[in-house]
Parts: sequence; C-alpha cells; structure tokens
Amino acid sequence: MTVAIYKLLPRSYFQPIAIRATMEEESMFRIGHSPDPDDAFMFHALTTGALDTQQRKYVHELHDIEQLNSYALKGMFEVSAVSIHSYPMIADRYQLMNCGASMGEGYGPILVSRSELTHDEAKTRTIAVPGLGTSAYLALRIAWGDVDVHVVPFDKILPAVIRGEYDLGLIIHEGQITWANEGLHLILDLGAWWLDWTGLPLPLGGNVVRRDLGEDICQKITSDVKRSIQHSLGNPDSALEFAKLWGRGIDDDTNREFVGMYVNERTLDYGEDGREAVRRFLREGQNIGVVESSLDVSTIEFMGVE
Repeated sequence: MTVAIYKLLPRSYFQPIAIRATMEEESMFRIGHSPDPDDAFMFHALTTGALDTQQRKYVHELHDIEQLNSYALKGMFEVSAVSIHSYPMIADRYQLMNCGASMGEGYGPILVSRSELTHDEAKTRTIAVPGLGTSAYLALRIAWGDVDVHVVPFDKILPAVIRGEYDLGLIIHEGQITWANEGLHLILDLGAWWLDWTGLPLPLGGNVVRRDLGEDICQKITSDVKRSIQHSLGNPDSALEFAKLWGRGIDDDTNREFVGMYVNERTLDYGEDGREAVRRFLREGQNIGVVESSLDVSTIEFMGVE
C-alpha cells in the first residue's frame, strides 16, 4: 500500500512544500501538483494509500502551477502537473500522460473587471495574469494578441482587481466560479471563445512523467495516476472532502462544481479530440511566436493511450 505524505499549510499556498520520506530511492517518486481542489481530488487515492501500487511510493510536492512549470524545466520531479503551454520546453525530458488533463469544455480562464468594458477597451488596459508559462496566458494571447500584462500569484489576482490595483484579472482555479460574488464584470470566457473558434475543448493542464525512468516505469506510474482518478470519481464524497481543504474558503457546492469542471471522464482519457486540441493549441501559440517552435506538435504522443 502506498504511503503518501502531505503537509497542509492553511494559508501559505505558495510556499514550496518539500516533503522527505524514509523510502528506498529506487521506489520513491515525487509528484508535483498544485494546491487546488481538482488536483487534490485527482490524487486523493494516492495520498491516502487507497491503492496498491506495489513497491512504488509517492511523495506529493505542492507548488503554484507557474513554479511547477519552472521546476519541470530542470527535470526536478519524476511526475508533475504542468501547463500545456509549457510542454514544448520540457518535451525532451517528459512525456504527457493520457490521463490527468484539465480541459475546459466550453469554459475556462476568465477575464474580469470592476467596470463594464468592451473588448477593444479592455485590450488597452493592464491585465493581471497568473504566469507567462500558464495556458491561461497563452489562450489570452491567441485570442487578443499582444496585451499589457503583469504577473501576479493566482490567488492574489481577484483581491487586486477588487481593490482597483489592476484594470482586469485573468482568473484560474475556483475563482472562475467565485468571481460572481465580488461584484465584478465578466469580460471574456476564454474557454467559450476557444470552443466557438475551434470546436475543441481548451487544454489547460496535464500530467507528465519523466522519460529517463524508462518505458516500463512510466507506464506503471501512469496507470497508478489513472487508477487514482478512477477511485476518486467512483468514491467522490471522501475525495471531495479532502479537495475542499485546498479551496480557499469555498463551500461544498462550489467545491463540487469546480472539481466536476476539471476532473471527469476527460481526465481519464483526453480522447482523440482532446489530444488534437493540445496540438492545435500549441500550434496556434507557435504561429504567434509565444510557444517554443522547435517541437513538431504533430509528433506529440501521450503515455497510456489504449
């Protein structure tokens, strides 16, 4: 049975959580993921030891998604959640799993403001964004081109917009639901825009596994992650209770809604249209010079496709 360790920091969501365990080095694998409800739900079974993973032990390291993108450039963790936007820069080290996707099915990161603005007006204002390596930022650039942005930690963006420090905020995670309680105005839903333009879901995050572990180990780890997702979907009550710990004050209904948006059948398998969406998203980013161009996105393969 897996022994997984979390250290819960009630308020410090951006402090790296470095977790050490007394495990044999060859069987210990570090999973980097975000301190948010959907990732917590996804990895609940691995965290609590609900799955038999034989000799494979997992240690969970929690970091903001932009920090995870940076760590992946260094190959720090054996397994990690990353932004799809950043994948071309790490494709030589990591392979995308076919499970663990966060896909917007006609919804996604949103632009909000204290004032009602037309799109033309909004394009001239400063936008607080959660990171230049995030898929939210790439979607914004594909939609609106070159705009003035300032990087702000994702959980600080809504409060900063409410205080008037920024004209607009690009909102990810559960803020995509809770923004409506703050008297703000929705300017653009990038997931809805992308679906209207391409007919495809918007790829936001994915799980990757480090290639140097070898094909056999990569396949087994991918299977463990998929079984963890299946376990949570099949036993949602306990997984949702755990996920809520990472929801920054959200209630049960909001927690369930947000997790359902990003952990579902698509998370078990991108599907052919989901895999095509990843390639299309990155290709559009390459076309505007925002995504690393050396990777031929048509060659991207997904670990665990059945």
